[in-house]
Amino acid sequence: MKRFIKSMCLLFMVGILFIGVKSSSYASNLTNTVDSHLAGDTDSRTNIDDAGTADTPEDLNQLNISNDLTITYNNGNGELSGSLRILLTLTLIAIAPLLLLMLTCYTRVIIVLHFTRAALNTNTAPPNQVLIGLALFITFFIMNSTFTTAYNEAIIPFDEGTITQEEAIEKGLAPFREFMYGQTQTKDVTLFMEIADMEWDGALENIPNYILIPSFIVSELRSAFLIGFVIYIPFIVIDMIVASVLMSMGMMMLPPTTISMPFKILLFVLADGWNLIVGSLVSSFY
Repeated sequence: MKRFIKSMCLLFMVGILFIGVKSSSYASNLTNTVDSHLAGDTDSRTNIDDAGTADTPEDLNQLNISNDLTITYNNGNGELSGSLRILLTLTLIAIAPLLLLMLTCYTRVIIVLHFTRAALNTNTAPPNQVLIGLALFITFFIMNSTFTTAYNEAIIPFDEGTITQEEAIEKGLAPFREFMYGQTQTKDVTLFMEIADMEWDGALENIPNYILIPSFIVSELRSAFLIGFVIYIPFIVIDMIVASVLMSMGMMMLPPTTISMPFKILLFVLADGWNLIVGSLVSSFY
């Protein structure tokens, strides 16, 4: 058996050497007989002109194929270098979810929806996936005009080459700054201005982004918790009534939340709660 295996390995090595010799001899003969600028037979060329000799767009429409490989690298021409632009683009893609959460109305929406589910005492209904999806679509609905303005004033002109990269970033942030400023309370901006030891005259143009964004987030948290408190009030009343009835009946060992949850759901359905909450939540941004 060992002799058979050794014989097979020896034949395999001999076959590889034979194929290599034949291939190299064939390649040398082909190089000697065929012009390096020709492909196929010796009477036709695949490249009409040399690479890089086209002067007009009409020349580019002609068949001008060459077997050469040319790589051109433009390093910015006075702007940010190509490597730095790639790094910034990848960084922006990585933090895009964070920007979606912090620069839009998503924070207020998801917190209010969470308070609604907690007030109903339904721990997993609706599930987290449904709440997050609903919050995202409500966010897209509220921010539609902002996204459209940023796209028309920044992305389209930059894609057409009419504005520079710095101008595109500035014009793209302008609609978001106006939205955040409209939802931010003055005392929150003043707080961060005092921490940064800066003076503020009340104008939006004089608020840096690193101050406007945290001020907007704090204001959104305050508004969301206030709305959540208002949502909790009718459900707390139901809990208190049920707890009082159970205590008067001597059923102190029975958790009041077990009895009150069906009544909460009934009240929420009869009052068309989702319509009221979503409608009031969207209206709070206008």
